[in-house]
Amino acid sequence: MSRGPIVRQSLASAVAEKLRDKIILGELHEGEQLRQDAIAAELQVSRIPVREAFRELLAEGLIDINPNRGAVVSALAPGEIEELFRIRALLESEVLRASIPNLTAAQFAVAESLHERFRRDLDDASHISAWGRLNHQFHAALYAGANMPQFNALLRNVNNNGERYTRLQLFLTEGRERAIAEHQRLLELARARDVDAACLLLDQHIRTAGRSLRTLLEQRRAGRA
Repeated sequence: MSRGPIVRQSLASAVAEKLRDKIILGELHEGEQLRQDAIAAELQVSRIPVREAFRELLAEGLIDINPNRGAVVSALAPGEIEELFRIRALLESEVLRASIPNLTAAQFAVAESLHERFRRDLDDASHISAWGRLNHQFHAALYAGANMPQFNALLRNVNNNGERYTRLQLFLTEGRERAIAEHQRLLELARARDVDAACLLLDQHIRTAGRSLRTLLEQRRAGRA
């Protein structure tokens, strides 16, 4: 079996991850043009993995392809981002409500382990690329007791589109300490089988993150106007 395509795809993913982090960290700004030749030269790769990385970032909504300018960093719509967080709050609260009564000791152990990894990684900004994934995995661990495949399918779609916003919210709003504390409290309430309190906290946890990100993005845009 030829290993060439696998290596090329792996390289494209590495290029995409590098560009993704630059966008989230604000090193590449909204509307900024991404030149294949310059990126290829900077990362010491050919244009092929850069082109494939652009396709990946386009599918994630991180860049747009402009007929006149080529690839540009997409502009975030603050209202749409807050709406995405509101959708998460509605869906995830329902799944958590169904999950808590059925969670086992082993599933709680998985959630606790993910919480610890999340807490450690939030202390290191160089691990920003993992923040959204670990946040999603922690939440998913608390939903493992729910037998709701349709809800879970919807959540996967929402989280695939929203992971970068979660990372952006944690980085830009300095909401890391709050996220850690609220995750710990969610675990405690779930272990106590306090369904109503856990669902209320989860709803507030997600909505507050969405509002804080929207406010910050609007302020940054106003400052650049």
